[in-house]
Amino acid sequence: MSDFLTAALGFPTALFSFALLVVIAYWLLMLPGGGVDGGHHGGGHAHGHAHDDADGSAPGGPAGLLAAAGLGGVPVSVAVSLLIAVAWFLSLAGTSLLHTADWSGPVRLLPAAGVLAGALGGSWAITRQLVRPLRRLFPEERPPSRLDFVGRVCVIRTGRVDSGFGQAEVAAEDGSTAIVQVRTDDPGLSSGATALIFDYDAEGEFFRVTPFDAALDPGLPAV
Repeated sequence: MSDFLTAALGFPTALFSFALLVVIAYWLLMLPGGGVDGGHHGGGHAHGHAHDDADGSAPGGPAGLLAAAGLGGVPVSVAVSLLIAVAWFLSLAGTSLLHTADWSGPVRLLPAAGVLAGALGGSWAITRQLVRPLRRLFPEERPPSRLDFVGRVCVIRTGRVDSGFGQAEVAAEDGSTAIVQVRTDDPGLSSGATALIFDYDAEGEFFRVTPFDAALDPGLPAV
């Protein structure tokens, strides 16, 4: 037991021992709630605001770095946990071998640095292999898009709608609502009227609508 503690608290394993304790504490806190931090996934989203910058943006931050390293496709918490756990184990094994060689003092620093480099490189290589089968458990979620509103029914919220002016309220699939810019060439749309969104103009950032009576097709979603 003393040999294990000596290796676990010695350089370079101690660097990963503290990180491993943080990982264990994190998962102990997460398990009762049954949640997984979704750096890979967006989690919940409010369509009223998310659509403003949701069209095809590339992932950034920790998720982007992990994806660039070949560790994408799983939540950040899972990838980082595996990296730390594997690095700790490899470092522990390497440190134990150093102790059997009975190196001490400055002479031990160079092989210890080699163990650190090997643990980091080995952890990346092993974790990269481990996340491949795990990706099937975390299917990629398509980010919300303005195009999700095309084909949905909206309610006009301005006094008029024409080819240059108009706003409407539309409900997203998750039940949230958003006020969007709408345009039409058909006269007669005013506040409270029901319209069908049939197209999106990306350049003008508005939806094209046409008058629609929701009672004619109750199968369509309504606000």
